[in-house]
Amino acid sequence: MKKSTIIVLAIVMGVSFTSLLILQMRYIEEISSLRHEHFDESVRRSLYETAHQLELSEAKRYLEQGSEALNGIATATDSVYASTDSSVIQRTHQVIAKDGSVFTSRETTASTNLSDKYFTRKMGGNTDRQRSLQEIMAMRYATEKNLVEEVIYSILYTASDRPLSERIDFVELDQILKTQLSNNGINIPYHFTVSTSNGQPVYQCADYDATGSERTFTETLFKNDPVQRSGILKVHFPDLGKYIWRSFWFMMPSLIFTLILLITFIVTLVLVFRQKKLTELKNDFINNMTHEFKTPISSISLAAQMLGDDSVKKTPPLMQRLTSTIIDETKRLRFQVEKVLQMSMYENQRANLHMKEVDINELIAGVTHTFALKVEKNGGKIITNLNATDPSICVDDMHFTNVIFNLMDNAVKYRRKDADLELTVETWNEPGHLCISIKDNGIGMKKEDLKRIFEKFYRVHTGNLHDVKGFGLGLAYVHKIVKDHKGTINAESELGIGTKFIIKLKND
Repeated sequence: MKKSTIIVLAIVMGVSFTSLLILQMRYIEEISSLRHEHFDESVRRSLYETAHQLELSEAKRYLEQGSEALNGIATATDSVYASTDSSVIQRTHQVIAKDGSVFTSRETTASTNLSDKYFTRKMGGNTDRQRSLQEIMAMRYATEKNLVEEVIYSILYTASDRPLSERIDFVELDQILKTQLSNNGINIPYHFTVSTSNGQPVYQCADYDATGSERTFTETLFKNDPVQRSGILKVHFPDLGKYIWRSFWFMMPSLIFTLILLITFIVTLVLVFRQKKLTELKNDFINNMTHEFKTPISSISLAAQMLGDDSVKKTPPLMQRLTSTIIDETKRLRFQVEKVLQMSMYENQRANLHMKEVDINELIAGVTHTFALKVEKNGGKIITNLNATDPSICVDDMHFTNVIFNLMDNAVKYRRKDADLELTVETWNEPGHLCISIKDNGIGMKKEDLKRIFEKFYRVHTGNLHDVKGFGLGLAYVHKIVKDHKGTINAESELGIGTKFIIKLKND
């Protein structure tokens, strides 16, 4: 599959998953908004009913306290007398309560002639007498009704003069509030306070906690009283957030599965690109391997043809030259094949190391002596500072020799064309470690290349130059062997200046 096709599919899938997540989040946000509105409406309704019930409770309580006065109201006594003006009649009603309170009502009526009215009623028979009694009873009922209303108003007016702490039974208020909230479907913990209209605290619940008070609901108590006599009820819910989010539990599985799918898609996409890159690296590896194998095979084949060609005179110098060529190219071919086999050998398991105690200074001196001809051939030199005072270390000498050889070979491959190669090899001791460094003045590396140089098949790009051949296995092999020796290897490099590799091995 082409890279452009993979990118297009990735973009389509990414947009689809992102859109799905956005839609789910918008849906959750909408549900949250509706849930908040429903909760606010339920709380406001509960607080309104609580305030109303509190007013009714106060009215009932003070009416019960004043019931003795109401029960003590006597039957009204009437006194009827005529004024000096014969056309005016004044009727007086008096009601005396048990506490001694006297309520008086007077009614004045007009009459053309009191004596005439009296004699008319007397002579008018039973019908007129009955009508007169009904009028008197109706008048008495109206008067007593007015008196009762005056008594009730007087009691309630007196009650509103008392402070809020005396007017409110806070235990009863808590119970009313709890009941009203439960009736509206709210069964979560709450805290409340009561204050005067000017903000002076009057009461707060025993277990009051300010958590969640940033979202407080208020309601006016005794709102029909004058403002200075009213109170303010404030309620907040510390677990409001949990209450709202409980509404989304049915959405969580869908959201979780969508996130899992998105993560799976991202991981799959990363693996696809990594696999594609690995395929490209392997193709590059095959091309380089073909080139590396082709040169020695061609040289061996040419030497063999010359040996078998009867027309070529077999002089001792020629035979020596052909034999040397075959031997050198065979060694070269064997070395390349062995590197590939070494990589496949420890790809899935540790290398089979034969550990023994060696003098690292002697081992490095032997490698540098052998490698000096190759360095000098390229116009360079090797500087050795083998200063380790305790050079003994347990290593596999064959593999560790290959490690030093690979690092030095890289220095030759990536040398600068405008300067003579200078290769410095050093050893020294640190507490508990034996250290080795191999430094060159070559082309160096970029930071992004420095992070990946120990990856298998990875090769540092040298632009359009193709004179540096290899499989991208050398440094991966070095890293693997050092790691199997329970050591560490780090690289320091600066583009255009050179590279330095530092190996640290435990010697305790």
